[in-house]
Amino acid sequence: METLANLEAFVRSAETGSFSSAARRLGLTPAAVSRNVAMLERNVGVRLFHRSTRKLTLTEAGERFLSAIGGTLETLQAAIADVATNAEQPAGVLKVSLPPTFGITHVLPLLPGFLARYPLIRPEWHFDNRPVDLIAEGYDAAIGGGFDLATGVVARPLAPAHIIAVASPAYMTGRMAPVDPSGLAEHQGIVMRSVHTGRVRQWAMRDAAGVELPAMLPESIVVNDPAAMREAALLGLGVALLAVPDVLQHLERGDLLRLVPRWYADAGAISLYYASRAQMPAKTRVFIDTLLDLFRRDRLAERFAGSLG
Repeated sequence: METLANLEAFVRSAETGSFSSAARRLGLTPAAVSRNVAMLERNVGVRLFHRSTRKLTLTEAGERFLSAIGGTLETLQAAIADVATNAEQPAGVLKVSLPPTFGITHVLPLLPGFLARYPLIRPEWHFDNRPVDLIAEGYDAAIGGGFDLATGVVARPLAPAHIIAVASPAYMTGRMAPVDPSGLAEHQGIVMRSVHTGRVRQWAMRDAAGVELPAMLPESIVVNDPAAMREAALLGLGVALLAVPDVLQHLERGDLLRLVPRWYADAGAISLYYASRAQMPAKTRVFIDTLLDLFRRDRLAERFAGSLG
C-alpha cells in the first residue's frame, strides 16, 4: 500500500507547483516533500512531474493520476494501480519538436508503422526551427541542435550537422564549378537572414585535412527559412549553403549538385533531447527506440557527413 504521506506530498506539490510551497502547507522540509514524491514515482514506475530549477509541472501521467485521486484510500490505491499499469503500456499524447524539413523528410514517414504498432499513442508533433524548453513546455522529446540542457534533460547525438554548397544542374549549365569555397563568391547566392539576430549567417568551410576557407555567397536572394533556400536552389536561382539532411534526397536523385565536394561547414550535431531516463514513459521510450533504429538501419549518420564527397 502506498503511504498517504507520499500521496499528500504529490497532491500538494501539484496544487502549488512547488515542493517548497507544498512543504509549508504540510509542515515538512522541501527535501522531505521531494523525497516522498520521488518515492511515489519509484513505486508506481512513472514520472509524475517535469522538474526544472524554475518550474514544477505535471506530466501527462501525473495529470491523469491527480484527476483519478478521490477522497478515500481505496480510490487512491485504484489510481496508483491505473497509472502503474499505463506506465508499462505505450499510450497517451506524444509531444515532440522537430526541425520542419528534417522532420517531414526523415521522421514523419515513420508514423504509419509506428502507429500501427502503438495504436494508443496520439502524436502531437510540432515542426519548428527554434530550440524548445522541454520541461517548461511539456515536450516528451525534441530533435535539433543548440538546446539549453536544463537539469534532467539528456542530449543524445544522432548525426553531424554539416552544411554543404548546392545548386541545380540548370543553374550550373554554362558555369564553371568553383574549385574551393572562395570561388562561391562568383555565383548568385541564396542566403538566410536569422529571425533572431537579423543578420545573414556566414560560414567557413573546411576540408578533410582541416584547412578552412570562408564561403562568402553574395546576397542575391535573401529568405528566412532553410526550406525556402532549398526550393530556390531547385528553381535554379543560385547556390545555397544547406544542411545535408535537408538536401540528401535531392542530391541522390540528381535534382541538386554538390559544389566543392568534401568541403563543409560544421554546425554541431543533430541531437535527440528528452527528460531523464528515470521513470521514462513507455510512449517516449518506444519513440526513442524507433528513431535510433531508423538511424542505424538507413546509416543516416554516415550519409549526413559532409566530409564525404
